[in-house]
Amino acid sequence: MFGLGLPELLVILLIVVVIFGAGKLPQIGEGLGKGIKNFRKAVKEEEDSTAEEDKK
Repeated sequence: MFGLGLPELLVILLIVVVIFGAGKLPQIGEGLGKGIKNFRKAVKEEEDSTAEEDKK
């Protein structure tokens, strides 16, 4: 996964907790999840519209 091992991921998580605090982590995770969901939806819609144009 992008050349990151477990120790690197733990250090990144620790830095995020220090910066934002443990209370904000669920909100950050929710925001990231919604963003990824919207991105996937947009990509799928684009693929669908491209496939429809190819059929014409």
